[in-house]
Amino acid sequence: MRDAPFVYSPAYEADIGAHVFPTFKYRQVRERLIASGIADASAFVEPAPLDRRLLRLVHDEEYLEDFFGLRVTDATASSELPLTQEIAEWFETACAGTATASEIALRRGGAMHVGGGFHHAFAGHAEGFCYLNDIAVGAVLALGDGPAGPLRTGSGEPVRRVSVVDLDVHQGNGTARIFRSDERVFTFSMHQERNYPLKQRSDLDVGLPDGVEDAAYLAELDRGLRVSVLDRKPDLVYYVAGADPYAEDLLGGLGLTLAGLRERDRRVFRASREAGSAVAVLLAGGYAANRDDTARIHVQTAEEMLAVWPKGPTPPEER
Repeated sequence: MRDAPFVYSPAYEADIGAHVFPTFKYRQVRERLIASGIADASAFVEPAPLDRRLLRLVHDEEYLEDFFGLRVTDATASSELPLTQEIAEWFETACAGTATASEIALRRGGAMHVGGGFHHAFAGHAEGFCYLNDIAVGAVLALGDGPAGPLRTGSGEPVRRVSVVDLDVHQGNGTARIFRSDERVFTFSMHQERNYPLKQRSDLDVGLPDGVEDAAYLAELDRGLRVSVLDRKPDLVYYVAGADPYAEDLLGGLGLTLAGLRERDRRVFRASREAGSAVAVLLAGGYAANRDDTARIHVQTAEEMLAVWPKGPTPPEER
């Protein structure tokens, strides 16, 4: 149970009213993984309790007071979501989930948080369905900015380098801004250029033209992975595995097929294994016209992760 590959909480299925964001997808992914025999119930763990001091290392105190006080201000209203106690619990638990997935990934090689990936949240305000930036919370935990010191790799060394590989259709603008001057964290975002949000500068941005299909996308991905993972050899990769580059996504404008998205995942995991990097997977966006497709894409990602790390870390002689 300590090294179960999936982190999940029922708190993620918060009631946000009539909205394009399908919060039920988290439960749907878990149910499909179990029903298909890919995983059983014991493969899922609940997030460990979060030390709120980690949130203060990422977010401004005034903003956190507004958020946890359920106050609708300019900073919180830009989330484009309601703000209730249930929703606040969802986002805080999601930060805890990414922290837990970070710890598990470092022990077993790869872990999936069936949640998270809220890359539009800035230090002092929400954006784009994102209140708290769980990616940044996980990274500051891993790097030891919190009171417990750095997390340890499988070989017992402290985490010193983190890469964010953000393959959501939308740029990870909040994450890029938070880590803009932190050389320990390399942010790589490959996204549709003519789409939300207002762009920030990542360490590596690949802004794709509308309608890019599998072959061209994967060629750009290979170049990005060379810089962010293979050459850099981070101790930990946060893979923001958005389902929304899919051709049938309502909020995207790229042209990837289901097979192309599976190959995307495969290349991220293989490059990370080759570099000796652990991977924490986060689901991020997904708004397919057929909502079953969104869950299917996330399940594919889980399958590819387990193909690389079925039981635990890759032995050094096989890397």
